[in-house]
Amino acid sequence: MPRLLRMPEVAAGATEAVLAEWMVAESAEFAAGGTIATVETDKALVDVEAEDAGVLLKTLATPGAHVEVGAPIAVLGQPGEAIGDLGALLAGAGAGPAAPPPATPVRGRVYASPLARRMAKQSGLDVATITGTGPGGRILRRDVEAASAAPAPARPAAVRPADGEIPHSRARQAIAARLVESKQTAPHFYLRATARAGRLAALRAEINAGPPASRVSVTDLVVKAAAAAHQRVPGMNVIWTPDAVRTFGTVDVAVAVDTDRGLVTPVLRDVTAQTITQVAARTQDLAARARDGRLRQDELEGGTITVTNLGMYGVEEFAAIINPPQAAILAVGAVRDEPVVRRGAVVAGQVMTVTLSVDHRPVDGVTAARWLAALQELLENPVQILV
Repeated sequence: MPRLLRMPEVAAGATEAVLAEWMVAESAEFAAGGTIATVETDKALVDVEAEDAGVLLKTLATPGAHVEVGAPIAVLGQPGEAIGDLGALLAGAGAGPAAPPPATPVRGRVYASPLARRMAKQSGLDVATITGTGPGGRILRRDVEAASAAPAPARPAAVRPADGEIPHSRARQAIAARLVESKQTAPHFYLRATARAGRLAALRAEINAGPPASRVSVTDLVVKAAAAAHQRVPGMNVIWTPDAVRTFGTVDVAVAVDTDRGLVTPVLRDVTAQTITQVAARTQDLAARARDGRLRQDELEGGTITVTNLGMYGVEEFAAIINPPQAAILAVGAVRDEPVVRRGAVVAGQVMTVTLSVDHRPVDGVTAARWLAALQELLENPVQILV
């Protein structure tokens, strides 16, 4: 018997999502556990998987459509089965009309599915040069595949870029809303410390002298140090909720990753239970999938602190905005050469500055200061990070 496939609640509390692309054509069969469609949230792409094998009899929503959670997006059935009276099927299930196609694109804006954008980037193609065959001229996977197979056009002469506007993406709008919410509702205070980083740099160099698979970054070491500091000062491993301060038995740390869709913060689970090479491998995996838009929604939720590092750009220090509902964010500056005092003498050394932004509702100043002192000790004596 034909049945409706509905838009799932891919993110906690979400009321709608964007149908990014159908991965199965109408009348095509799919296997149990196979991906039928891809849904786009503010921060990730989520695969809609089939519970049982069947056939996609009819799609009810077009790529790019905003669909309410629970609304029908397709009719599924068995091979050889017919839909029959679609109106009666929808009415019997208490479903409203199918989602309308997206509006005709505004001039100057390029509409493309996230999968098509990723494929174009991997192929070195500019999506603005690809002709879309989807609804409203939307660029789909098949359009990128066709463009990749076509001969490359002659490179035009360089021209001066014209003034213009870049429309807000869903991800950029979500980021902006969360940052405004954070600054308006979470009373931030800031603590800064400068740690001697010579031993940290030496430890990293020693680890990276081993097999390529064991390479670690400064961020990886700081993530491990932050998790260890949470163990030493558990009063920082909390979040604020309307009814209570929630505490946690394990330490989950988010890491800021820059992507074409904006900044995302995937979460590393139970960091203290992982080795430094496991943290590095997991971070690399999350960062790669974040840039491809392939993170799961659950990988973007949780954690009590975020680590964000701009040191690779030469930034010496900065203050970051807390990612709610987390209690803190640690901004990491570059490891730099500076004079330091050692045994009463001024000598050349390496230092790094870290700035801790804290939500004053669940965390008091003394607790944050104790945590930052613990972090500084761990960064200056990094062997403790590994045990």
